[in-house]
Amino acid sequence: MSIGNTGDPLRHLYRRTYGLRVLGMGLGALPIATVLHQRGAGWPAWAWMVLVCLAWPHLAYVAARGAGDPAMVERRNLLADSFLAGTCVPLMHFNLLPSAVLVAVVAADKVTTGIRGLWLRSLAWTAAGVALGGLPTGFAIAPVSTMPVVIASLPILVIHTLVVSVISYTLVRQVQRQNLRLKELAHTDPLTGLHTRRHWEQGVATMLSTLQPDAQASLLLIDLDDFKVVNDSHGHPVGDDVLRAIGVIVRERLGDGRLAGRLGGDEIALALPVEASRAATVAEAIRADIEGLRFPQAPGLRCTVSIGIAPRPVGAPAPRLWIEAADRALYGAKDAGRNRIGGVPGQSLPA
Repeated sequence: MSIGNTGDPLRHLYRRTYGLRVLGMGLGALPIATVLHQRGAGWPAWAWMVLVCLAWPHLAYVAARGAGDPAMVERRNLLADSFLAGTCVPLMHFNLLPSAVLVAVVAADKVTTGIRGLWLRSLAWTAAGVALGGLPTGFAIAPVSTMPVVIASLPILVIHTLVVSVISYTLVRQVQRQNLRLKELAHTDPLTGLHTRRHWEQGVATMLSTLQPDAQASLLLIDLDDFKVVNDSHGHPVGDDVLRAIGVIVRERLGDGRLAGRLGGDEIALALPVEASRAATVAEAIRADIEGLRFPQAPGLRCTVSIGIAPRPVGAPAPRLWIEAADRALYGAKDAGRNRIGGVPGQSLPA
């Protein structure tokens, strides 16, 4: 009996199916042996049961592990599982409960591999196993399941089902974590750890649409002074280190309700639900922190930024006009000599 994980390469499928094949076939041996004992079966039937239930899982593993294409061999092994389970049905003279359990379990296992269409193909192999296995027995039928047979069928019903359920739950949780990580990667700039531009603009649009009409908000637009010179003089890896360090500083200065995103290149935007004067205090703290950055790999490097501040636009829920206003304030700070803040009346920092 087997189960797979579509998240892993199929070439490793045989490793994942081995343990469950041993478990499923081993548990399946219990009702088969009980039926064989009750009907006084001869040694050929017992030998076939031992081969199918106890030896086959290990033979399948060895065959796949030593193959040049383990995935292809394991696909064949999965179909062989169904065929071998089918041969055991007439071996038990079609005893109803264990026969139904064997067929259902092997079919369900094909579904859990995630291989498209495998369970349908496996049904044909199960039918072939029933047909071939019925030849030595003359298709004798004794469908009544006695209480010992019912009891012997319970372990594969309960234990195998619980184990597969736990594994399935683990795989679902793994997929959920992977999806969450992919969502974070889609929303987060990998270099600075800030929001991507698209996600930031969506957040700002939501922020503008939910603020009260008289609520204050400010936009900070941060641009690294002479970033091209940094890259040309110290190399792009150092430039990346600078952006990474600035991202850390901005995140440390963030509070609840504040959105920071990398708009592109060395331009970072920060939306704060505060008036311009308080935003200027945050901007000056960021400017000072960045000016104090030191890089061991570039001892002579000194970084500065210019910051533009724009208050919340009246009656403009889209962030575009807000960004344009902050951009004008930013270039005012650049024109005034860089390493300062523009857009706040009466202030042209640093002091």
